[in-house]
Amino acid sequence: MAIEIKAPSFPESVADGTVATWHKKPGDAVKRDDLIVDIETDKVVLEVLAEADGVLGAIVAEEGATVLSNQLLGSIEAGGAAAAPAAAASAPAAAAAPAQAAAAPAAASGDEDAIGAPAARKLAEENGINLSSVKGTGKDGRVTKEDVVAAIEAKKSAPAAAPAAKPAAAAAPVAAVGDRTEKRVPMTRLRAKVAERLVEAQSNMAMLTTFNEVDMTEVMALRSKYKDLFEKSHNGVRLGFMSFFVKAATEALKRYPAVNASIDGTDIVYHGYADVGVAVSSDRGLVVPVLRNAEQMSLAEIEGGIATFGKKARDGKLSIDEMTGGTFTITNGGTFGSMMSTPIVNPPQAAILGMHNILQRPMAINGQVVIRPMMYLALSYDHRLIDGKEAVTFLVTIKNLLEDPARLLLDI
Repeated sequence: MAIEIKAPSFPESVADGTVATWHKKPGDAVKRDDLIVDIETDKVVLEVLAEADGVLGAIVAEEGATVLSNQLLGSIEAGGAAAAPAAAASAPAAAAAPAQAAAAPAAASGDEDAIGAPAARKLAEENGINLSSVKGTGKDGRVTKEDVVAAIEAKKSAPAAAPAAKPAAAAAPVAAVGDRTEKRVPMTRLRAKVAERLVEAQSNMAMLTTFNEVDMTEVMALRSKYKDLFEKSHNGVRLGFMSFFVKAATEALKRYPAVNASIDGTDIVYHGYADVGVAVSSDRGLVVPVLRNAEQMSLAEIEGGIATFGKKARDGKLSIDEMTGGTFTITNGGTFGSMMSTPIVNPPQAAILGMHNILQRPMAINGQVVIRPMMYLALSYDHRLIDGKEAVTFLVTIKNLLEDPARLLLDI
């Protein structure tokens, strides 16, 4: 009995998918819940599992094919046995090889007669002419004596032209050496979608970036003092810097709702919640899972959510629901050593916060030069929706909350 293998049901926000990898070949034995094929969408890779034991039958949608929800991909012959390797099929070809090799010398013995007449061969030998390099004008392309004479004359005239060619040869570029291999691979759907959205954002949005810097002394001291107790109290969840930034951002979003809004046609949509996207690096590229209602989450819940997203991203297990939506995004290029950058807004969101590397720098504080751990912050925003003053004061609010973390608890 044949069991159909179908593409998953895609959510409304995903139009189609691409067959990324078949993990089995026709004739391979499969067991129930074995991974059969990966379907790559604009957001995540979806795994299609075997529904029964059997043998993989015909593949309908090959790798690289675009498929829709529930489209037929192939079939499984339930209860079938895997086909044995047809090793015997290659035996005749292997046996024929020695015969072909043995026939080669025999054919070679008549090569010279086939190429040129005896008189032509003799004349060519006397004048150092390679007969195989001479174009024959005789029957069936055979080289005649006249052909060899013409080749001798051409050889005599060649040295006179050689000196004129020397300058050109001297000016020729030096050939490249070493391993110069190239590899061409198709762009993944995720990478293609990211590229499309980045171009869309810069084409359709009046995007600006404002910068500030934050003194991380207090946050680092607080983290250093309580990180062990925090981890013990919250079942192994580690206290990082990202939770402080998410908390500071959600507080600032309450005070400046336009930064948390989006444009829909000629309408402005103000969101009464903060769904914060947190950029996470994976083997497939940068993905942005969303912390829902981040304004209601504790530091431990934020850190736990980010840790879960990071593991899922590495394992390729993020769901489409976890990647969809978001009213504001935070990206941390500092984990890779970035000193300063201008992040690109993810439409239809209106703003994105960029974190960067923490470096010890000399700062003038109360008339004294002191060394402080400083981080540059960047806020890119849609100027159609957010005024410059609003963007700057929003970023200053985040700076103030981080430089005095007690304000996060006191809501001041």
